[in-house]
Amino acid sequence: MTFTTSVALTAQPAQATAADLIAYAQYRTETWELVLAGGEVVQVPEALAKAPADAVNPGARAAFLISGDGRHFFYFRKRDGLFVERTVHGRERVVARGIKAYAIYEEWPQVSDDGRFVVMETSGPGIGVIADVRTGRTLRGPQSPDVWGFHGFSPDSKRMLMGGERLVVFDQRMRARTRLKSKQAPAALANDYVTAAVPVGDRKLRLLDVRTGKLGRTVTARLPRGGRIHDLDFDRSGQVIVRSKTKAGVAVYRLSPKTGKATLLRAIDRPAGAKTWVLPGDGMYERWTEK
Repeated sequence: MTFTTSVALTAQPAQATAADLIAYAQYRTETWELVLAGGEVVQVPEALAKAPADAVNPGARAAFLISGDGRHFFYFRKRDGLFVERTVHGRERVVARGIKAYAIYEEWPQVSDDGRFVVMETSGPGIGVIADVRTGRTLRGPQSPDVWGFHGFSPDSKRMLMGGERLVVFDQRMRARTRLKSKQAPAALANDYVTAAVPVGDRKLRLLDVRTGKLGRTVTARLPRGGRIHDLDFDRSGQVIVRSKTKAGVAVYRLSPKTGKATLLRAIDRPAGAKTWVLPGDGMYERWTEK
């Protein structure tokens, strides 16, 4: 597809349509750009590309994220280094004052599928800021000296799975709903809030019941020769979804947790000339993000 329209992003009162959904973001010629589903290319000159000179890690790549629904995008703002959220036709909203460009590459933002919640993983013990973008509130995270890790949101964005001495499923108000003493490190939580996917190497997985601790058998993903599981998730219907880096870009598969059969859903080609590109639902560093 050839894109011929490139415009600066401005707040507009118009309602978003299917054509306004974000297909991906790309970084080229010192500016981040959004490529919309309808073909329009929208520049985002306000977004930082790299950590500033006075940051802990000057020159490190700054996060630019898109929510899984393709409606929201997030970036560090050039003028003050704050992490902000917006939609194609919306205005900037500061996610949390505690998230700043100074800590780029010491903190890694994760965004829920609906764009409502942001969780900052950190290089130190524990979880950093947990923010509800819709209400503007910063939520209180797990109060424990243990080293907590964030394992993911459920596809409906109503639960968060975190792990310390126990795996804990939290609701949107950070109330613990399920606790399981386990050494497992799941990569995704399903919409039943009970089933989690545990990667085993780069071609296998097991399903875990976070209520009982029961582990399913190890299943090998039947991907094409050379294929690897580079991202593991569930869709809203509970199907296991795998993304795998390819020579051309990314392939997305539905995977049977019983047989390992992989059904190709779509293949996405990397945009020519882009130094970096980001798909909806990506974390800060996916295997396909940079060349």
